[in-house]
Amino acid sequence: MAITAADVQALRRATGAGMMDAKRALEETGGDQETAAKLLRERGLAGAAKREERENSQGAVALCLADDHTVGAVVELKCETDFVAKSKEFVGLANRLAATVAGASSSPEAAIASYHEEIEELKVTLKENIALGRVTRFEASAPHVVDGYLHVQSERGVQAVLVELDGGPVELAHDIAVHIGFAKPRFLSRDDVPLDIVEAEKATLEAISRNEGKPEAALPKIIEGRLTGFFRQICLVEQDYAKDDKKNITQILAGNKIVRFTQVIVGA
Repeated sequence: MAITAADVQALRRATGAGMMDAKRALEETGGDQETAAKLLRERGLAGAAKREERENSQGAVALCLADDHTVGAVVELKCETDFVAKSKEFVGLANRLAATVAGASSSPEAAIASYHEEIEELKVTLKENIALGRVTRFEASAPHVVDGYLHVQSERGVQAVLVELDGGPVELAHDIAVHIGFAKPRFLSRDDVPLDIVEAEKATLEAISRNEGKPEAALPKIIEGRLTGFFRQICLVEQDYAKDDKKNITQILAGNKIVRFTQVIVGA
């Protein structure tokens, strides 16, 4: 049968395929739209498999919080370019994934399993290596509260933070989340820093101090002081508060406790 321009356009709208790809698929399937769409999808997925090897360091992060601030979720969706990352289809999928994870009664992995086919189809439509990145869900019971912060740039989330606080108002949890977005701590407290990282830093500080010609007898105290400065950089509860550097986070907490936090940054 003759393949018309309208036939090709209808298949392109349904599949997101290129004009020549759509025309060839219709010619090979005798003009059957459904069979042609299946053929394009199969070929598109084969192409997507090749795209899996390409770096996907761009993307978007989405944040979803329950109205009662007992649940929060962060989902990262990865792609190759910022052009795709800020597209309506891509950002919309990231937001739906975060909402699904936040509202799930099962594990985050189980909650998003139903999106596998949609992610595969988006690979075909947008022609990039699209993949699910980091997925985190916090659930808490009163008096714990969960809040977060989402930094939006170029129409998509590029950084998301979740914080669970034991006691204290939601506003405090939000302020801590905003601080994390700015200060980027690696650990909650110095007790959480792995011993190998501490020992490596000590060795570096000792080498720096010796190269500066510090007295041998003073080295232990100098190294200890500089190690305290190192902890103030990487440990949340010891950091100077971003909004008031005359106070640290422990002072801002005023007796309340940070249970846990997570920070997801696109490309990190």
